[in-house]
Amino acid sequence: MKNKITRKLTLYFSSVLLLFSVIIGSVFFILFQNHTMTLQKSELQKRAETMAGTISKYLSGSGGAGGGMMGGGQMGYGAYLHFLDDIAMTDVWVVDENLNLLTSGTMGEGNYQYSDLPPDAEAVVKEVFQNRITFSEGFSGLLNKPTLTVGTPIRSGGRVVGALLLHSPVEGINEAVSQGFLILAASILTALLLSLLLSGILAVSFTKPLRKMKDTALSLANGDYSAKTEVRQKDEIGELAGVIDVLSERLEAARRESQKLYRLRQDFTANISHELRTPVTVIRGSLEALCDGVVTDPEQIGSYHRQMLSESMFLQRLVNDLLDLSRLQNTDFQIEMQSVNLCDVLNDVVRSVQHLAEPKNIEIILQESSPICTVTGDYGRLRQMLLIILDNAVKFSPNGSAVTVKSEDQSVSIRDCGIGIAPEDLPYIFDRFYKTRSEENKSGSGLGLAIAKQIADRHGIQVFVESEQRKGTEFRFQFPQNYGRSRR
Repeated sequence: MKNKITRKLTLYFSSVLLLFSVIIGSVFFILFQNHTMTLQKSELQKRAETMAGTISKYLSGSGGAGGGMMGGGQMGYGAYLHFLDDIAMTDVWVVDENLNLLTSGTMGEGNYQYSDLPPDAEAVVKEVFQNRITFSEGFSGLLNKPTLTVGTPIRSGGRVVGALLLHSPVEGINEAVSQGFLILAASILTALLLSLLLSGILAVSFTKPLRKMKDTALSLANGDYSAKTEVRQKDEIGELAGVIDVLSERLEAARRESQKLYRLRQDFTANISHELRTPVTVIRGSLEALCDGVVTDPEQIGSYHRQMLSESMFLQRLVNDLLDLSRLQNTDFQIEMQSVNLCDVLNDVVRSVQHLAEPKNIEIILQESSPICTVTGDYGRLRQMLLIILDNAVKFSPNGSAVTVKSEDQSVSIRDCGIGIAPEDLPYIFDRFYKTRSEENKSGSGLGLAIAKQIADRHGIQVFVESEQRKGTEFRFQFPQNYGRSRR
């Protein structure tokens, strides 16, 4: 109950139930009272009609049709009137048209005079003498208790000769209504207590998953992305819990990715530092030797100069590769897309690499299914991508071997007969600064394949690599179907 929502739900539920109970109780009280009064009126009317009918028979049998109520003096009629209250088990008055009380019953103080009658007595009697049954509560003051009166005509010879007024106390009616209301109140109170207990249980069961979601959200805010709500419900709360769990999974994935990027940055810093340290150290050492006059022989001085030039060229290539990779990874960097003849690109690349292949007596075989292969792309970047792969193919191929460049069916493949790539190295060959440990690769920067992969991604080209150690490697570039490639 310390939970605010629990208290609110219980309060709202109980308030609605209490209001509902008050409305139902009021409606029940009114309807029950009216229904009870209707039943009492119906019962009184039946009894009054029965007694009036009996009196009418006495009068008809005594020849009272012409003499009216005052003319009937037979023993049976008089005895019946005398014992009328006992027969009716309530107070009965018999009144003539002039409001003369022939019998006034036993209620009240008795011996009533005309002046003692209530104001609406005359109206009731007039209604009765018009051959209508009527009800009144106006005799209550005279009889000193709440009373319901029914007026019934007494007929003789086809006309109304008297009015029978049957009085019945309504104390029993009110008492019955009061008892009914007390029973209803007790039932409502019991239902209210049970509803408080039930609403508390329902509120707790409703807020329990909310509390779990709150705890999970706090855990996520504190950096614990493995937290889960563990709420399984087929409703809106269950959907919200499911969204929080999905958020937890995505935050955990983002955390792992962030850690991966952090490690990549650390590795990048370490790799770039390592790649820069060696040429910078060589250049500095050579310059110190020259400045201090340690080296004086012209041939040695020339050797030092050539070494410094070689290291500075390596530094320039490394910086250029880093710039290219940074530009390609930046989505805002635009590459020039236009219609390009891929066959021209392949011929250009083969010519450029030919001078590297000649010292090793490596034959470069170009196979084209058509002299014109049109694609949409950046000529310079596509040339750079293929040149990187073909340069590596020549670098890692043994002397006297062959490198095959083939263009067919929306793809370009470059296959060599070199040392191959170990299976454990294949998943990482496109990572920055990742280099295989071999004599042929000692001068590489570890950025070439990463640049080639970025160029392929920017052009929507898929890259597939198959390699077998000591037998060779094949790089295949698959252009997309909707890339705008056509043959003529």
